[in-house]
Amino acid sequence: MKRNMGVWIDHRKAVIVRMTDHAEEIQTILSDMEKHVRHPRGKPEDQEEHRYTNHLHEYYAKVIVSLHDADSILILGPGEAKGELKTLLENEALGGRIAGIGTVDKMTDPQLAAEIRKYFSGKLENTQQI
Repeated sequence: MKRNMGVWIDHRKAVIVRMTDHAEEIQTILSDMEKHVRHPRGKPEDQEEHRYTNHLHEYYAKVIVSLHDADSILILGPGEAKGELKTLLENEALGGRIAGIGTVDKMTDPQLAAEIRKYFSGKLENTQQI
């Protein structure tokens, strides 16, 4: 049985949709991070930046653990988090499982599940194949 998974991700939340032949499961992982604020002169304080980076790495680690048993992974999201996740998956030797990556705004869980279902059935456009 093939396990297709899709993840919608930004720096605050990841929604993971697991699809098998018989079931669909949705999991949400929250980063519990406040918005990253840069200081006026473009130089964040070192301690603040370090804390933000560590928190982000912990968040991505939780997401990656949830994707480990996927055969194929579709990554969706509005910003840079999807590219960061792609790079981390490649570093974890999971890059070969990435089926595609696409830019989409926020959507409800049912809308996300429908998009992922369409992608894996070959009907979703506007998504880059990997």
